[in-house]
This record gives sequence, C-alpha cells and structure tokens, in this order.
Amino acid sequence: MRVPPNRVTHPTAVDSARSTLVTLAHAVGLDGLAAATGRPGLLAAVDQHAAAVRDSLHGDRRPLTAAGLAGYAEGLRAAAEEYGWRPADAPVDWAEADWVLVRLLAVCALTAALDTPAPQPPPL
Repeated sequence: MRVPPNRVTHPTAVDSARSTLVTLAHAVGLDGLAAATGRPGLLAAVDQHAAAVRDSLHGDRRPLTAAGLAGYAEGLRAAAEEYGWRPADAPVDWAEADWVLVRLLAVCALTAALDTPAPQPPPL
C-alpha cells in the first residue's frame, strides 16, 4: 500500500538536532551526569567545559538552542575522530574520562538546562 505524499512526514532540522542530542544523552549524558553528582571533581570539570561551550556558541549574547548544541557536539566528535579518538566500547570509567567525553557531557548538561524554564520572580 502506498502512502500519499502529503501523509509522509519529513524530518526537520529541529527533529535532527533533537535526535542527535537524545542519542548523545543515551551514549554519554545519562550515566555521566549521574556519575558527576557523586564526583565533585567531575562536576567541576563539566561546569568548566559547559562554560567554554557556552562561550563558543556566544551563549552570553543569544540563547543556546538544541540546533547549536547538536551542531557543536557533531563537530567536536568529527574533529576528535579525525585525530584518532574513538568512543568507548565498554561503560565509561568517569574517574578516568578523557577531555572529549567530558566536553560531550557538558553539552548534555547544557541540553538538560534548555528544557528547564528560567526562574520567574515571585508573584506580587
């Protein structure tokens, strides 16, 4: 059975960005952010990397977006792989995580903050 062309959904750039970030969260973010809660050194490193990512994406001048973070993560990963970096096959030992993994974890932390509404002043 054929589906009429007007019934076929085409992925958008937003869908692609979200897909990239969800894949990254499953690969790195969920375990890494959980590990960071129990490792102050890792949490501090993630915070520093997040500040650097925010600075790279001019987060002080315009709001961060899923598309910007996804593009940053994909570019980082591609550049790292060009220089021989490979993602871990086994679960990551977050006590020994390399620079690339911590930077990707920072992207996950920033992504999680995108879904958090900005604090609002209390009602008068």
